[in-house]
Amino acid sequence: MQTTLEILTHPLLHDVRHGFFTRKGGASSGLFAGLNCGRRSSDQTDMVTVNRARVAEAMGVPPDALATVKQVHSADVVTLRDGDEIENIRDIQADAIVTARRGVALGVLTADCQPILLADPDAGVIGACHAGWKGALDGVIEATVAAMRNLGATGIRAVIGPTISQRNYEVSEDFMEDFLIEDPEYHRFFSGGPNGRPMFDLPSFGLFRLRGQGVEAEWSRHCTYSDPDRFFSYRRATHEGQADYGRLISAIAL
Repeated sequence: MQTTLEILTHPLLHDVRHGFFTRKGGASSGLFAGLNCGRRSSDQTDMVTVNRARVAEAMGVPPDALATVKQVHSADVVTLRDGDEIENIRDIQADAIVTARRGVALGVLTADCQPILLADPDAGVIGACHAGWKGALDGVIEATVAAMRNLGATGIRAVIGPTISQRNYEVSEDFMEDFLIEDPEYHRFFSGGPNGRPMFDLPSFGLFRLRGQGVEAEWSRHCTYSDPDRFFSYRRATHEGQADYGRLISAIAL
């Protein structure tokens, strides 16, 4: 098994430690081959622990300083403060974490949803956000930005990492209607697909919501669905009839 991690970075976050980790370089095998960091997957617990330790090492923190939450597609954000027990944070249901604390890495898990890493290095504030369609529509991006500003952030920059691209994201008419009910202008994030069903542009929607908050933002332009050698994908696993799927991790640290 390959042990060299592949860590994607972006120039917009050049002055903070960050990485969108691919599946390469992990200890897991089978459906989870590579760097599966999902504790709630059916992968062997020991392998997930090894994988997360490799990520922590790459981020320059101890394994117990890699902070993640129990993601539930919500708009809830956790603020990690000095003195908070990171192990306790992992049991909180939320979909983003922000902090001004040094010596920790914030991480989010994805397998088609958007991983968003955010930073204001001058203020010493960072954030990590898991934004699938539901969380993004419900306001998790805005909530993350607000929580960072509560810690003193002003000039926030953000990068959306590997996520499912529009050409691979066929949705239902009801799905599209949920967006149009909120704002008819959201029709621009949908196009007609080859099967006559709408195709949703999740990263463009994420960029729109970020920039609407005054955040300088970019997408890495990596599609999780179309690159099985590098990325886990919930939708691809479903289409292939697989029983489970791995989770990618994206992390940021001061």
